[in-house]
Amino acid sequence: MTKSLKSRFFLRNFPDCMASTPKTVSTTPASFEAAQEELEQLVARLESGDLPLDQLLSQYQRGAELLKFCRDRLEAVESQIKVLDQGTLKTWTPE
Repeated sequence: MTKSLKSRFFLRNFPDCMASTPKTVSTTPASFEAAQEELEQLVARLESGDLPLDQLLSQYQRGAELLKFCRDRLEAVESQIKVLDQGTLKTWTPE
């Protein structure tokens, strides 16, 4: 599975309830792409099984923060597209 596929799998399957976990001090990603890249790296570290137990929870929580950031950005862009398309989200078809 490629990194991009892993991140998409993670984005689709990460529990929504994790977005409301208590947050520790962390940095806000500079962009959607930066958040996605960090999320891909985080997933790779989690899947490797090499993280010490005490780091697993903090890494998982960071993943939840990144996921929330990405979802929020996607929802914001979707809302802007709906406005541009007079309130309907049209299916994109390549030309």
